[in-house]
Amino acid sequence: MSKRATSRDVAEHAGVSRTTVSFVLNNVPGIRISEDTRQRVIEVARQLNYHPDASARRMASGKTKTIGFILRQTPDQVFADHLLPQMLGGVSQAATAQGFHVLFEPITPEDNSGAYVRLIRERHVDGIILSGPRFDDRELLKIHAEGAPVVLVGQLSQTDIPFIDVDNIGGARLATEHLIGLGHRRIALITNASTAYSASLDRLIGFRQALETSGIPYDLSLVRYGQFTPQSGEAAMNELLDMIPRPTAVFVASDVVALGALRAVHKKKLSVPHDIAFVGFDDIPLAESVSPPLTTVRIPAAGLGWAAVDLLTRIIAQEEIRNPKVVLETELVVRASCGAAAGLTHPA
Repeated sequence: MSKRATSRDVAEHAGVSRTTVSFVLNNVPGIRISEDTRQRVIEVARQLNYHPDASARRMASGKTKTIGFILRQTPDQVFADHLLPQMLGGVSQAATAQGFHVLFEPITPEDNSGAYVRLIRERHVDGIILSGPRFDDRELLKIHAEGAPVVLVGQLSQTDIPFIDVDNIGGARLATEHLIGLGHRRIALITNASTAYSASLDRLIGFRQALETSGIPYDLSLVRYGQFTPQSGEAAMNELLDMIPRPTAVFVASDVVALGALRAVHKKKLSVPHDIAFVGFDDIPLAESVSPPLTTVRIPAAGLGWAAVDLLTRIIAQEEIRNPKVVLETELVVRASCGAAAGLTHPA
């Protein structure tokens, strides 16, 4: 009997990653894959007679057949997270396809009790996905050093913890360059969260890179820090609007935070984009329904969840992982809030 083809065989013959093979063959939504690549993967899978088979992975995955999905946010922040349903959808679909259950565990950012660590040490789960990793999470580093199966949604630089992430630096740079291209020079930033979170720091880095590449000095007085919620965005925007002169544009590194920032502008009877231009980040479902529709950086939320489970279950099954660090692409979606759709530019 000939050897059964694997996803690695398909990936090698098609010249793509195993994550790409998983995305294509499972038709995961929201992922930027060229039609040529998609068709090549499908054709190679057909030629090799490859069919996904989760049974072997289930047998090797341990006793619980459960993975933990840990989210480092407060209950209010979880409630405000409009991307979470999409990410959870990707997690759930991928887990079901692999024969796993999912245990969802939100924890507060300040929680240092190690509660989620006990899930894996006491074998309640076979592995964990941690969304929103922080640089100061020492317990995470400990369980990874102990060999526990862990995958991050986000990344921690200078560690070798496997992760799935989006190109936060590139996406933030893209957003800021768009505003610069419209003629803005006094551009503010409202982060999505504290820079203890890797995604927040990376979006700040991308913002700063775009300014400096264009010869615009980085002005710390134009930076404010959100905390995942619309309320934090409104408070930050009020501070920026009180500045003299106020910024002509703002990059808000989270659409949820941008909802509050837009509310602050409207309360001041100012106009977007005529008085101040906006670009957000994430492309939450509400982004195209707010007034005006929000220009934003789209990320593949469902794809993040799917890819995290796909990588974690392969680690649990003790498969050889050639690429434990996966970065998914972002794209700029131009709507009315930046002024480009109406042909508005700001004099340099």
